Amino acid sequence: MQRLAMEVANFARSGVKFAACAAVALAATVTLAGSAAAQSYPNRSVRIIVPYGAGGIADVTMRMVAEKLSARLGQPFVIDNRPGAAGIIGLKAVMSAPHDGYTLAMIGGGLTAAKALFKTLPYDLERDFIPISTTAAYSIVVVTRAGSPYKSVKDVIAAAKANPGKLNFGSINPGSNQHLSGELFKSLAGINATTIPFKTTPELLTGVIRGDVDVAFEYQAAMQGPLDDRQIIAIATTGRERAPSLPDVPTVGEGGVPDYDITSWNALAAPAKMPMEIVTLLNKAVNEALALPEVRAGAGRFGMQARGSGIDELRERIKREVAQWAKVAEAAGLEKR
Repeated sequence: MQRLAMEVANFARSGVKFAACAAVALAATVTLAGSAAAQSYPNRSVRIIVPYGAGGIADVTMRMVAEKLSARLGQPFVIDNRPGAAGIIGLKAVMSAPHDGYTLAMIGGGLTAAKALFKTLPYDLERDFIPISTTAAYSIVVVTRAGSPYKSVKDVIAAAKANPGKLNFGSINPGSNQHLSGELFKSLAGINATTIPFKTTPELLTGVIRGDVDVAFEYQAAMQGPLDDRQIIAIATTGRERAPSLPDVPTVGEGGVPDYDITSWNALAAPAKMPMEIVTLLNKAVNEALALPEVRAGAGRFGMQARGSGIDELRERIKREVAQWAKVAEAAGLEKR
């Protein structure tokens, strides 16, 4: 009986050793497969799905990056616009494609608010996607009409506190970064102002120029014409640092709301199961492309900064902003759709 017990124990130990060896062999096989995939990548065209329409700021940014990636990696990187449902349609298309590196996604700061705005989503931005690198950063601009009595953020805060609820803020698309930027401003400044939503940027601009709206929050690229013509005046930008394209315009923080910092961004991402070797290769290629003078100059013409990032850096940013917008949406009383 004792001999039988010893044989069983020996067999068990050998089984454990075999399982351990098998696990190591499997891990090595997966690593080699991933390395091989990265070495041959890309060997055909790569599709970048942009979840917004052609011609917008997100589309312009990604087309500049795609052109440089095509030149650097030797295969076409093709933009595929899939607008609709606040980016959901485009991201669903990326998730349903093979996770092999040949279908990528453009994501951006606006998508980090989705969890706070929708009851259910067919994806989780943090779980279902691997961030590759940011591609551009840009501030939202706080504007008012020419001849407005509000010359600064301090003027706006003082007027709102003197007449609670009478001052109004304009923005497009409830739940957009522009809208939530205004809500965060009200919250941190401790003021009560009325939010007026507009369907499109041209309608918003008309409202500002006519004086129907006291203050508006919108991207610089969309307002550059009226800013150049002095029909509207920029009184602040929303980032922590002044926008390079508007160096004379102070930040909201400089105007008396020190904790305020909203910098929108675009980025390249991949489905979660894509080999990390390919993610690392793309991160390097994107950052090299964004360092080119012509890319920086091209982005600057649209009020953007061509700016790359590390993989973990972008992952942390997404996590931080998802939590931030959840708090803002709750404070603003926004109902989930």
